[in-house]
Amino acid sequence: MLAASSLSGAAYAADPAKTAEPAASQEAPKCPAPNTPASTSANRREVKAPAPLPEDVEFEADGAEGTRDGNLKLTGKVEIRQGERRIETRDATYNTQDESFDVTEGVKYTDGAVTVQGQGAHVDRAGGAVFDHAEFELADRNARGSADRIRATTEGTLSLDKVRYTTCPLGNEDWMLTASDIDISQRAGIGIGRGVRLDFKGVPLLYTPFISFPVGNERKSGFLFPTIGTSSRSGYSLSVPWYWNIATNYDATFTPTYFSKRGLKLDSEFRYLNQAGEGQLEVQYLPDDNQFGAERSLIRFVDQSDFTSRLRLNVDAANVSDDEWFEDFGMGPEGTSVTYLNRSASLTYLDDRWLAILHAQNFQTIDFATDNRMPIAPVDRPYTMLPQMAVRANFPDQPFGLTYGMDFELVNFQHNVESLNTGWRTDFAPEVRMPLRGAGVYLEPSASWRYTRYQLDQSVPITDSLGNTIRTDDAFTRSAPVLSVDGGMVFERLFGSRKQRLSTIEPRFMYLYVPYRNQDNLPVFDTELADLNLVQLFRTNRYIGADRLGDANEIAIGVTSRWLDADTGEQYIAATIGQAYYFDQPKVTLPGETQNDTETSDIVAELDLRAYGNWNIRGGIQWDPSETRSERGQLALQYKPSYDRVMNLGYRFRRDRLEQVDGSVAWPISKQWSVYARMVYSLEGHAIDPAAQPTNGSQTVDEKGVIDQFAGLEYRSCCWRFRVVGRRYVSDRTGDLDTSVLFQLELNGLSNVGVGADTFLERSIRGYSVDSPKDE
Repeated sequence: MLAASSLSGAAYAADPAKTAEPAASQEAPKCPAPNTPASTSANRREVKAPAPLPEDVEFEADGAEGTRDGNLKLTGKVEIRQGERRIETRDATYNTQDESFDVTEGVKYTDGAVTVQGQGAHVDRAGGAVFDHAEFELADRNARGSADRIRATTEGTLSLDKVRYTTCPLGNEDWMLTASDIDISQRAGIGIGRGVRLDFKGVPLLYTPFISFPVGNERKSGFLFPTIGTSSRSGYSLSVPWYWNIATNYDATFTPTYFSKRGLKLDSEFRYLNQAGEGQLEVQYLPDDNQFGAERSLIRFVDQSDFTSRLRLNVDAANVSDDEWFEDFGMGPEGTSVTYLNRSASLTYLDDRWLAILHAQNFQTIDFATDNRMPIAPVDRPYTMLPQMAVRANFPDQPFGLTYGMDFELVNFQHNVESLNTGWRTDFAPEVRMPLRGAGVYLEPSASWRYTRYQLDQSVPITDSLGNTIRTDDAFTRSAPVLSVDGGMVFERLFGSRKQRLSTIEPRFMYLYVPYRNQDNLPVFDTELADLNLVQLFRTNRYIGADRLGDANEIAIGVTSRWLDADTGEQYIAATIGQAYYFDQPKVTLPGETQNDTETSDIVAELDLRAYGNWNIRGGIQWDPSETRSERGQLALQYKPSYDRVMNLGYRFRRDRLEQVDGSVAWPISKQWSVYARMVYSLEGHAIDPAAQPTNGSQTVDEKGVIDQFAGLEYRSCCWRFRVVGRRYVSDRTGDLDTSVLFQLELNGLSNVGVGADTFLERSIRGYSVDSPKDE
């Protein structure tokens, strides 16, 4: 089937001068090159045809003699040419009446990409040919096959009877594709096969009485290879995808899947591409889940449309039927952490000075109550923003070197809990900056005024410091100046004798002043305290969102040091450390937030080391000097000598939230065998998300233990590859475990059969790649 596709695509365009032995695969043992004899056309006496034949068909031979019936018998070595195609044989007959050739002594056809050898052939005046009992070899795929008869025409059609095809070398038939006949139309880009069967190690894997397939890179409607899997939650599964090539810019895939424990599930994906942009609609549907006991579905729509070079529409919306969908079909611990589904649409305008966004957003909350877990309370669920309008402006190169800027936001917050505050929030912040830059130094003082106003749908009680109600109001305002000076320097030094290195020291500071404003009576719609990191250390507000403006009288200081290649700029090592010093203790807080009475912030530090050959180290830490303890930290160590050889060891820590160790490896243990493994171990428990808390108020759902683990094995032959991966992982927020098996059989030059284990391995093992990069 695929051999015929390659044969038809190569037989009419390749240049014989470009024939070459196929390059060896870097990820599999090399198959022997096709056993094609060398050309024997040298030192021949050329015999010209009586007159040029139609369609530029020409021939030459060692000798020629006439026959009684008026034909021409060519003797010795004979070569028939039409353009770039060559047919070589011994002793052929040229029929002068219909200007055709007949060969009975064995024939060889070549065009540089494909070689056909048959017992006999008939070549007509237009260059069409019929080969009997022929064998073919495809140099670009290192593939071979045979057919009882091959018929080829100059119109680009190809017919093969009783076809056998494989990429295995002579004497090796580990896998074989057979078909009663295959017809290929190169112009239409369509192939049709009948009686198609795929055997592996003598075991039939697939049979279909009829199949149509694309030729070359053309898309074609039809069935794709089935996939088989197993999971302890859903049982055995069988999927048979069907692809629908609707138009050049529209297509769809329908995948019915049968689960032994659940029943029938139908997945569909519709994709489109037009002048404005692209998008896709995904629908997954179970009419009756035998295990869940109800109808279930997932719908997601994604679109990106560029109406002009400056105006873009983005849509991302999803809906799921129940809270357990991602735990049943998420295939990993990542499915248990899906707490909200986003539904948003944004219309964005962007030019050199302005950024304007019209936005709407809503969330579907994914949670459920169990014996040891409470659902997310309705009052804790996010607000709906309908609409949100935001504008940002930037005008550099103004008089005196000033830069003018402005941020504006108008948003309406709604919620389905009547007791919560709802209404409009306006936030406006004009700004002026003076960028001062020189060689290795910069200084940027800035001043802005931030004004925020709330117009609520209901009146809110105003209380004093003792909690007594003073009055009620539905409008609130807050305003304050924001003053900052941001500066830094870069010191460089060259070192090294053989190869020049560049060492830098880059200190940075930012002084920030924001006066205190009492904001206890302001509602909180979408504001949170940001995690402290090196980016947040130099921001003008410690909160994300406009509901709180943090007061500040502080200076943040950081320093970065790098080692780089002086010629290429490649970075070997980078280390950064920073801390903020408070002249006045911050007072503004969110509800439930406690403010530490300290004179400094936590220390944050990061390290990125790539200096020692195939090793690299990445790490970061947040250290609380007042308590002399770490609050957050991570460390990742990797050894990667090649694309398919990698070892990882990682550690993640966040106080009272999580502590995990992660190790993974992908490594060839011989020329044909490779092993894969990963383990994620929780040192504090299986709490997947902050909402996953038991009813007793403790901080974990389960005891410490393994969250995710798998082990796999791969065998590579020169013409096929097999992978099997066994996996056990936390499948829901209560800590239950699921077991699954992935397998994949890859037949070189044909297709894959089974679940996509290669994609899973690349996603799970950091730095691993199934295939060699093109530049290696």
